[in-house]
Amino acid sequence: MNENELKIGDIVTGIYKTGKYIGEITQDRSSHYLVKVKAVLKHPQQGDLHNPKQAEVPFFHERRALAFHEQTNIPKNMVKPYVGEIPDYYSSLALALDQLMEQLDSEQSSYASMSKERLNSLKQEYFRGRS
Repeated sequence: MNENELKIGDIVTGIYKTGKYIGEITQDRSSHYLVKVKAVLKHPQQGDLHNPKQAEVPFFHERRALAFHEQTNIPKNMVKPYVGEIPDYYSSLALALDQLMEQLDSEQSSYASMSKERLNSLKQEYFRGRS
């Protein structure tokens, strides 16, 4: 199966900005699919997308993961079929955050420090009220 054979209702992976998600196609919009998020595979990178891994930028963006059942347009070439069990959204989000934090722990840079600061803030927001 290739991306040209995907249809509404298919479970797929999609890359949006610097995050990667598992989701369900809900619409075919010629050059994009509208995908409803079910799980997070890779948490988005923090900072300025035009100046990756740089801390000295005019505005260091805090980039949230897409929310459970949030829908987003993803270019068709960034959408692939997904086979397997769909993990729980919050478990997958926690794992993706931990993986990004571990990666940043191995870097000794102001970018890594600023990213971890933003991610710790996001983690508190994501899991507020959850035990």
